[in-house]
Order: sequence, then C-alpha cells, then structure tokens
Amino acid sequence: MRASIYVLGPLIARYGRAKVSLPGGCAWGPRPVNLHIEGLRRLGAEIELEGGYIIAKAGRLHGARIHFDVSSVGATGNVMMAASLAEGTTLIENAAMEPEIIALAGFLNAMGARIDGSGTNRLEIQGVDALHPADVVTIPDRIEAGTFLIAGAITGGSVTLQHVVPEHLSAITAKLEDAGCTIRSGQDTLSLSAPPSIRPVDVTAAIYPGFPTDMQAQWTSLMSVASGTSVVTDSIYFDRFKHVPELTRLGADIELKENAAVIRGVTRLTGAKVMSTDLRASASLILAGLVASGTTEVLRVYHIDRGYEAIEKKLQSLGAEIRREAGEEF
Repeated sequence: MRASIYVLGPLIARYGRAKVSLPGGCAWGPRPVNLHIEGLRRLGAEIELEGGYIIAKAGRLHGARIHFDVSSVGATGNVMMAASLAEGTTLIENAAMEPEIIALAGFLNAMGARIDGSGTNRLEIQGVDALHPADVVTIPDRIEAGTFLIAGAITGGSVTLQHVVPEHLSAITAKLEDAGCTIRSGQDTLSLSAPPSIRPVDVTAAIYPGFPTDMQAQWTSLMSVASGTSVVTDSIYFDRFKHVPELTRLGADIELKENAAVIRGVTRLTGAKVMSTDLRASASLILAGLVASGTTEVLRVYHIDRGYEAIEKKLQSLGAEIRREAGEEF
C-alpha cells in the first residue's frame, strides 16, 4: 500500500525515529516521495534511504517554512502530522486543499493540534507538546461516489447515493451535467438520471478543486460510448492510461497522444477478457463491462479492493449482473 508512507511523519514526531519501507502502489508512473522527505528534513529530521527503506531520526522537530513545488496530498498530510508536535510554528505553502486534508486537519485539531488554514493552500501549524485521543467520523469517499455516478450514466440508468458530501463531487457532477445527465443534490444525497445519449465532454484532470485524476479512467470509459469525440487529459500523471489498451479490447476507439486520450465514441462495446493494471483501471473496466454486450471478465481484480468495499455487491444492488469468482489470471 502506497499509503504506508503516512506513518513516517507521526513516527518521527512521536518516537524520534522511524524505519519505513519505500511505498509501492499502482504500477504506473514515477511518484517519488521526495516531497515527503524534504519536508520532514526541513522540520529537522535526518533521513537516509537504505535497502528500500526510509530510515529517519530526530530529536524534537522544529517549525519551518515549507514550500511544495507541487501540491501533494500525501506530503501535505505527512508534514502536517509531524509539524503538529514540532516546536514552534510551521508554514506549509502550496499545500493541498483536498477534502481529505481538511478532514485530517479537523481530526488533529480535535486531538489538541493547532492548525489554521485548512482548505487553502497555506497552512499554519503551531506545534503542541502532546495530542490526546479524539473520536472522528471519516468523510465519504468522493472517488467511490463518483464511480457509482458514472455507473448510472454509462448504463443509461439512475442512481441515488446516500451519505455523501455533494460539494466534494462538484467537479465530477458539473461534467456529468455537461454530458447530459440530470443531477439532484440534497444535504447528504446525490441522484443521477442518465440521458438517452451521452454527450462528449473534454476533461482535464488537475489538482483539487479540479477534476480528480482518480476519476480519469472512469471518465474515459464513459466517453467511450458518448455520441462524438472527446479528449481526456491528465495533467497530474502523464502516463496514467494503462486502462486504454484494455478498453480497446472491448471495442473502444481511443488514441493516445502523450498525456491525452482522444476518444471517439462508439455505439457498442463488446464483452471480452481484460486485465486490470491498477486500482482505477479496474473500476474503468468494470464500468465498461456493465454496458458491453455479452460477458466481460476482468482479471487481477484484487486491485479494486484497495479503493472500493464490496463493489460487486453495491453494483448488484443497482441491478448489475456481476459476480466475483476465483479464476486463472494471465
């Protein structure tokens, strides 16, 4: 799990030392951890890379001014957690503004941290001597929610999501409306009704509040059956398109041009055996399989479980003919 690196900052701050494996995660693109490491070094940690591990030590961390060249959710969260127990004031500039960072800051503040500016690109953290236990209710997963909205759109159906935060999905729902879908939102609900035909809509994945890169693959599947040509560009990860060759096996007409996919919508996808290469690719292939004629078999589906809880059961509850079974992989 790539998220394992999140223990680095808290361990250094709490115990003054840490040995954490370099993270793995989905098999696409260079996603270095240099922002995490340099941020923690600015707080006073001594960090070395040895044998596939990050080895860190420190006395009490001290406040610092940290400017991220690239807005990073992981690095912002890691440094924010460490800085909560550092001595003095830490400023994080070009900080991530995602809802997950806002939720983390709120949780830390409930534990006694002093963090100001969450939801903006500038965080100010006054270090405290200790944190205390607190209860938290985790926010809904906006990417899982967006995936189910696209499931409704791609099949020409209707979906109602409960226990969501509609404003967290505004970039997604705006594009779905552009594609012709009808969206209705309540305090903690979202409903989608699909049009007879999906309109082609260009999308560029960008940092929050832009369209999420974690929804790029799912949107590509939707545009594969749109009534025209669209372009999906990823400005976050240039080579996050390993789902494209598998979608073409289902009959999609997609041409890759560097970090953009030119998608010519087709009237019909056809079931086939396909292989998922990462978490969101798995979701995109499942979505395409829902609308493809015949049977689609998605292999290496273990990727999906890192980001979705029992996705096949939730889709079954919406009327999908989908099941999980053990099978031979290639």
